[in-house]
Amino acid sequence: MPPREQLAEQLDPASTVLLTVECQQGVVGPDSALPELAREARASGALHNVARLVAAAHEAGVQVLHAVAERRPDGRGANHNARLFRAAGRLPVQQHSGTAAVRIAAPVEVADEDIVVRRLHGLSPVAGTGVDALLRNLGCRTLVVTGVSANVAIPNAVFDAVNLGYTAVVPSDAIAGVPADYTPAMIRNTLALVATVTTTKEALGCWQSPRRAMKRA
Repeated sequence: MPPREQLAEQLDPASTVLLTVECQQGVVGPDSALPELAREARASGALHNVARLVAAAHEAGVQVLHAVAERRPDGRGANHNARLFRAAGRLPVQQHSGTAAVRIAAPVEVADEDIVVRRLHGLSPVAGTGVDALLRNLGCRTLVVTGVSANVAIPNAVFDAVNLGYTAVVPSDAIAGVPADYTPAMIRNTLALVATVTTTKEALGCWQSPRRAMKRA
């Protein structure tokens, strides 16, 4: 983990955006299309930690952006060029636009100032979604990546953020994938090479301390 001073600089609320990835009811909720992933996201504490980070971001003035994956009921515009997409099309729970499946799942809370970006295609919550333009307009320099899954969408988001010139920060206990032992392996062998790896507690410390100082002033 980086020194606290370095992490605090990276997580400056004025230039940081917190990204939640596919923390939607149809993915991590009780009626998930991917029950194994949903169980791991909850049992590991990752979803709870995402909620803690979102709440702290709201308090500290950090912009929150929720990335949601969905598809039209007729499938128009959706990918069909990989096994993952074809399998998703056969699942009993579909991430259809406008349904409960694509609402942000509890305990993560969505504030009025949050931005929700919905994509109908691809694997990445960043590339080809308009997120880059939003981040630049928000003055973002650091993107904090949380959510699911460590198998696909999380590494996609991190790689895209780094390729676009952002500093990526990954709270290791606020992401989840399957099987359970895959996530730490992905973090150690891949994400740690390109992102700042931290913990929810360390990130919260960076956001909560300045707030307390302001309240005492």
